[in-house]
Amino acid sequence: MDQKPDILVNRVANSGIITINLEEYYPKEEIVIIDIKDYLYMKLILKEKDFRAALKEYDWNTLGGKILLIDCTADAIIPTWAYMLISAYATPYAKIIWQGTTIEFLKHHYNQHISAIDGAQYEQKRVVIKGCSNLPVPPHAYTAVVHKLQPFAQSIMFGEPCSTVPIFKRPRVV
Repeated sequence: MDQKPDILVNRVANSGIITINLEEYYPKEEIVIIDIKDYLYMKLILKEKDFRAALKEYDWNTLGGKILLIDCTADAIIPTWAYMLISAYATPYAKIIWQGTTIEFLKHHYNQHISAIDGAQYEQKRVVIKGCSNLPVPPHAYTAVVHKLQPFAQSIMFGEPCSTVPIFKRPRVV
């Protein structure tokens, strides 16, 4: 009797599961941070004259096409005009300017991308939100994408298509 060779079937590929990789939304541009603490007198006070002089010396060309985050990690009161002044110098060079921390910027960045998703394309679909990431995707992005897709998806899972954690499953209508 002839034995037929076993046919390998990729059940994951045939399952109709749609995988969303949030890492694909991570900014492509390099992120540069200007920390105002580096310009404080005695790590506490921002002297306008010295600050303006330091900004004139800064090589703004290094920001070409990059994302600039303006922050202050010192426990000091920074006048609003200081952030504005950096922005004015950086605007001709930086692609994006954001005042705040990296995590605040990434939350905003992911919110923009996730809000642009057409949820209708996931209507009654099984969705896996890819879990393993080489880039620092903030947890906020995972919660935002669930909120966006839950009204549409049949189910939402987290992980890899071959090994997932169930997050949401629409009840069957009888």
